[in-house]
Amino acid sequence: MASKLIHRTVSRLAVALSVILTLWAVLFYFAIIGEVTDEIDDSLEDYSEQIIIQALAGEDLPRETLHSNNQYYLKSITVDEARSQEHIRYLDSMVYIPQKREQEPARVMQTIYRGSDGYYQLSVFTPTIERLDLISSILLWIIGLYGLLLLVILSVSSWVYHRSNRPLYRLLRWLDLYNIDGNNPPLEINTDIVEYRKLHEATLRSTKRSEEVYRLQKQFIGDASHEIQTPVAICMNRIELLMQDERLLPEQLSELDKAHQSLEYLSRLNRALLLLYRIDNEQFTDRTPVQMNELIRSSLRDLELLYEHLYLEVRLIERGECVLRMDPQLAQILVNNLLKNAFVHNRPHGPIEVEIWAHGFFIRNASASEALDAELIFSRFYQAHRKPGSVGLGLALVHSICSREGLVVRYRYAGGLHGFEVSSKKESQE
Repeated sequence: MASKLIHRTVSRLAVALSVILTLWAVLFYFAIIGEVTDEIDDSLEDYSEQIIIQALAGEDLPRETLHSNNQYYLKSITVDEARSQEHIRYLDSMVYIPQKREQEPARVMQTIYRGSDGYYQLSVFTPTIERLDLISSILLWIIGLYGLLLLVILSVSSWVYHRSNRPLYRLLRWLDLYNIDGNNPPLEINTDIVEYRKLHEATLRSTKRSEEVYRLQKQFIGDASHEIQTPVAICMNRIELLMQDERLLPEQLSELDKAHQSLEYLSRLNRALLLLYRIDNEQFTDRTPVQMNELIRSSLRDLELLYEHLYLEVRLIERGECVLRMDPQLAQILVNNLLKNAFVHNRPHGPIEVEIWAHGFFIRNASASEALDAELIFSRFYQAHRKPGSVGLGLALVHSICSREGLVVRYRYAGGLHGFEVSSKKESQE
């Protein structure tokens, strides 16, 4: 599934930062906890040293504490007990707090020393309730700082990305609006970034080459079609003159007739290519309101007479007056091609429905074929079921006219009927 570069970049950056910041948060947490524990141990060590000095000096020992949180126990031990234990050790344990008459978790420092009358074990401790509160606060702050850092880094990275890639987005917008026929806005290179300047310059060189090749191809097609038209017409006239010769045998007349039909096909193809060339070169520049209702009615009358041998059931539904602003010649070609397509590709006694409304019209017809490929049907020379004499450019002309005149043409197949809808872009967007 395709995704934008910024989304892919930020998501990957978020994963990398999450791993890095998580490691940092864990290490920072344990480092802070280690510092807190060291401070508590130093406090216990000072307190223990003070009590031992007082005991060895024969001074009175404090009943409880010199500090509000530190307390101690002093007991006599045997020589064997003194030798079997570490002389200084730290541990976390549950101790009884007389003031609260309950046991609480505490940090304990046990020291074994030798007095004048034997060995003693001094246990100094401090409750860790406040230490746990401190650790909880530190953990919450680390989590909050972690989330804030991640959000800030991603936001700044996204802003820097957009800021740095403005020339790229400008180029992409220009390419979205680019038309090989020309009339494109200038592509400004307002950046001092070497890579983007090279990309812009390469794009301009490529588009200019494409425009030149496209212009030469169109010119060649136009010139070739003009040059072909006259020889084809001359050949057709000469064949018609030959066919009037009474000395010709029936077989010879049949071959001449086939040649004449081939030249007629070539002539129609050439005229269609010339028309496409003129449309692509915007040689139809007249823009006037065209009354499509009358145009469709007139074309229907002519085609019904031409194809009356098919006994088609033609139905015209007018739900409003359709007026489209376009070139009148192109409007005539558009209507004729769509209606002729409905007549030519229909079956005997088949239906043709033409529905007209304010912003467009819809032409439906039956056919012996099933649904056509909606993505290819407007391609040049596409014919799912070839008809004799058809050049395969009728619907391509329709699509080209609609594109030039700001109209939308759609193909639909429903209920066994092929349908072509032509409407204004404004209605299509609504």
